[in-house]
Amino acid sequence: MRPWLYSLLLLSTACSESPVAQSSDSDTAVLGGSYDQPRVLPLAGDLRTHDPSMLRDGYDWYVFSTGDPAVANGTIQIRHSRDLLNWEYAGNVFDQIPAWATAAVPGVTNLWAPEIHKHGNTFYLYYSVSTFGSNTSAIGLATNATLDPRRSDYKWVDRGLVTSSGPANDYNAIDPAVIDDETGTPYLAMGSFWSGIRMVKLQWPSGMLAPNQGEPLRLADRFVPPNAIEGASIIRKNGKYYMFVALDFCCRGTGSTYKIAVGRSDEVTGPYYDQLGTPLQHGGGTVILSENGTMFGPGGPSASADLLGYHWYDAEANGDFKLGLRTIVWKDGWPTVAASTDLRF
Repeated sequence: MRPWLYSLLLLSTACSESPVAQSSDSDTAVLGGSYDQPRVLPLAGDLRTHDPSMLRDGYDWYVFSTGDPAVANGTIQIRHSRDLLNWEYAGNVFDQIPAWATAAVPGVTNLWAPEIHKHGNTFYLYYSVSTFGSNTSAIGLATNATLDPRRSDYKWVDRGLVTSSGPANDYNAIDPAVIDDETGTPYLAMGSFWSGIRMVKLQWPSGMLAPNQGEPLRLADRFVPPNAIEGASIIRKNGKYYMFVALDFCCRGTGSTYKIAVGRSDEVTGPYYDQLGTPLQHGGGTVILSENGTMFGPGGPSASADLLGYHWYDAEANGDFKLGLRTIVWKDGWPTVAASTDLRF
């Protein structure tokens, strides 16, 4: 076994808790430092995952992802790994879409693009309710005391609506991403097409919207119709905030043009700038991962200080989607990932 792979496996079972979906300056490094290039993790098992959100709890890794209408009535899916490399399907959050969600968004067939976040001893799962091409959308919340289904207190409790959008709004309330600022105040980024990425303030322990808020803050906008930007993921590292987003189009198999870009800010609420100094609010964004070889349309980012999770479309599997993981190497204050699928562990 190669030394750096041994370090990976050792660290993936030695750290007591190191979340991927949420980041702070005190994040535990999940990978060894014995390599100087970003790498692609060789994943195996059940990888059929779209819009992944990752979290580590104890010795276990979990991925939550968009539901399949043919499985558990389209509710959020869960996958599990003990070593970060081998993945198995681990069930769904609900047996059926909550009644409030089907009432709020007529025609919804599956729940999309979840976000898993831990605060205190509670796990918060935010999920999207929508239909393609519409901003009649909502973000819901479910909570659990544990992610381990073997425990007696394992139970997802739906808390209902967090926020919503409709024809009267110029934004789309889907693709939630939660980040705690340096004071511990939680924020939720959201948005897809329409006016781009927006942000609202949350409050703990409810996980719901903080009171007395106006219009959601504007974080990113391409200003080019149809404003194809969505799927934000925000982390904090070395006093800076990094927002990863998906640009262009998903869900077209090998015709997907998704790519992952990033911007940086001194404040969680922005403004975010790319490496050239262009504001993401004015079309900026440094692309760090795009089509390469048999990989098409990488997007749906779920980032930490060490790892970038995403989905991609595999030309060798008739364009079906899969989970991908790449290590992040930081250079001059910016994240880099392997551009080629050849740079594997």
